[in-house]
Amino acid sequence: MKPLSPPAATAALRVLVIDESQRRGAELCAGLAMAGCQVAAVLAGAEDLARQVEALKPDMILIGTDNPSRDTLEHLAAMNRDMPRPVVIFADEGDQDCIRDAMKAGVAAYVVDGLEPARVKPVMDVALARFEAEQALKRELVLTQKKLSERRLVEKAKGLLMKLKGLDEDEAYKLLRKLAMDRGQPIGTVAQNVLETARLLL
Repeated sequence: MKPLSPPAATAALRVLVIDESQRRGAELCAGLAMAGCQVAAVLAGAEDLARQVEALKPDMILIGTDNPSRDTLEHLAAMNRDMPRPVVIFADEGDQDCIRDAMKAGVAAYVVDGLEPARVKPVMDVALARFEAEQALKRELVLTQKKLSERRLVEKAKGLLMKLKGLDEDEAYKLLRKLAMDRGQPIGTVAQNVLETARLLL
């Protein structure tokens, strides 16, 4: 999954609008026009969301609704796992549980009873900033997990080399580092190869 890195400003964004109400959808589109955004499409529901996002490649999604349904939130959560996009919900109603579930599904901003065309742009700005911050945290988490995984592999490979070749810890690490340099590979990859080779031979 490659996280989306949207522009810092809302101008020129391609926005997918989802709203079963033509009146409310028109208000969203009016707000987008005032913000200088392009409407990628207007859908009546989120049932086909993943396919639509893949086809239209919007930078952002705006949803107008009385109250987001469980199905809508499930579609958003699935999209957020594979093709994350900043999502704003403008709802006529909203209780704490519904708002909490929406945030868990990846919604960046949830506005209750506040759909006015002039408010669309500032809400989108906040949603973009929050989305970018969350994506940065996710990238940092993935990098940290990768480093921890690599460190575990190196420790296991060192232990194996110490046992099989009678090396001390420093000598085993130097051997792994030399193999990595000779092969032009990360030391974690070399450690993984050493462990896999040992499994085949033992």
